[in-house]
Amino acid sequence: MTATDLEAVNSEIVACTRCPRLVRWREEVARRPPRRYTGQQYWARPVPGFGDEAARVLIVGLAPAAHGGNRTGRVFTGDRSGDFLFPALYRTGFASQPTSEHVGDGLKLAGAYIAAVNRCCPPDNRPTPIERDNCLPYLVAEISALAELRVLVCLGALAWDGALRALAASSAARSPRPRFAHGAEVEVGRFVLIGSFHPSQQNTFTRRLTPSMLDEVLLRARRAARLGGLPPHTSV
Repeated sequence: MTATDLEAVNSEIVACTRCPRLVRWREEVARRPPRRYTGQQYWARPVPGFGDEAARVLIVGLAPAAHGGNRTGRVFTGDRSGDFLFPALYRTGFASQPTSEHVGDGLKLAGAYIAAVNRCCPPDNRPTPIERDNCLPYLVAEISALAELRVLVCLGALAWDGALRALAASSAARSPRPRFAHGAEVEVGRFVLIGSFHPSQQNTFTRRLTPSMLDEVLLRARRAARLGGLPPHTSV
């Protein structure tokens, strides 16, 4: 597979209207933003994946945030979860800078690609099973297009479940299905799955997930993917 394959997948994602409820919601959010975002132009479309086309590590989230990826057009960008995730990616050598503010801000990923189980922001951050299944083929296609992929880091139980479903659809399955836990690590076919609590405010404010905990997961992913030494700027 080549960069052209990922571009084709991303084009399909951006044009998707399979889930009427999510289409209505993402557009309604854009029409009625909170005061802090008044006047900003929202993306208000499905959010494609982002990162290194030669990635050996795929980071899987659940869905874009209503005023994060749905606003900026880049996964985990413009919300508190991304404010926690990208510094960790920078510390562990996956990101060129510790911030992700908007498309075109100069951020580049090395060895990693970021995607999600669902590509539209769902009400209450909860897609329905049908909406999950409608979107899952895009994750399957990304896994196929990332020819060097070896490790999936799943941010939260729903991302873990979605990644397992996507791998099963790609003819890689594990029986019985492994249970999610922070730090869980399993082999599924030729891939390694590593679980982490999601970097949501609910988890980071309560210190259920700390920076050092996320760093350790990402460092384990580097080792499992055999990505070699850390760049000079890293601090872990």
